[in-house]
Amino acid sequence: MTKYLHRLTPAKVWLGVIPTLWWNDDFINIDIGIPYEQALSEMALAGYVGCGVGHKYPTDPKILRPVLELRGLRISEPWVSTYFTIKAMNRHTLESVDAQLDFLEAMEGGSDDPRRADLVVAEFGGAVNPLPVALFPNCPEFSEDQWKQLIEGLHAAGEKARARNRRLCYHPHLGTGVMKTEAIHRLMDETDPRLVNMLLDTAHQAAAGVDPLALARKYAHRIKHVHLKDIRGEVVTKIHRGELSFQQGIEAGIFTVPGDGSIETFPEILDVLAEADFAGWICVEAEQDPAKANPLQYAKMGREYLRKLLGW
Repeated sequence: MTKYLHRLTPAKVWLGVIPTLWWNDDFINIDIGIPYEQALSEMALAGYVGCGVGHKYPTDPKILRPVLELRGLRISEPWVSTYFTIKAMNRHTLESVDAQLDFLEAMEGGSDDPRRADLVVAEFGGAVNPLPVALFPNCPEFSEDQWKQLIEGLHAAGEKARARNRRLCYHPHLGTGVMKTEAIHRLMDETDPRLVNMLLDTAHQAAAGVDPLALARKYAHRIKHVHLKDIRGEVVTKIHRGELSFQQGIEAGIFTVPGDGSIETFPEILDVLAEADFAGWICVEAEQDPAKANPLQYAKMGREYLRKLLGW
């Protein structure tokens, strides 16, 4: 039973969509050639007010900003893959953080719109999700030194974000060293909540064997950004058996939009966040092959599901 969903209003919750419905940003061969302008138009047509950054977008804010504004869209987040567990990559990682923060200032400068983008990060040191290997037997486990480097690095990045009035949100991700329940808890326990928030990605957590509802309950007040995404249980089973790599899982349809898969607790998850007075971006996502799943159709499906839950 839900009691607090009415608190999630358009005044403080903004519904976005991630462009991986139209193409894949990790495996660029998963693509049918949809231009970025068409993707953005379809996002707006489906009823969203924001979107993540895709690799097809222009990198010049002077070009991208008017294209988004024409369609009534805002950037919900850029992505930074961090490599703090690799000492030689520390400087490069922090430079990437600075670059994305500069990008956001250029995209939003001069605007009094409250719908500010968050900075989304995930540690990709040793990550196996880009590789043609099974995820679970090969996913990295950090040493004590690497954990120390990761926490210190996230704090440094979080300080940079806070200095720009941004929220750094950590995304636990399949195939990385922060995928399983114990690693997620350790990262949350050892990071400063003033500097490091959580991005709840319902599908990445569920596919990793982590209960997204339990995670929402435990960290409700630290969850500042949400990716609502569903899973297809039969494909997840193959991933756990080691039969599919991450790319093969995507091509087989491991992910879909909320309401179209095996996760049944979306109403309860949103209710928990509403009780905690969540304010920020909730983004529909489904890393699917656009040759098999029409992007506009699925974007509209995800938006309609949220409309039924939220009443708007």
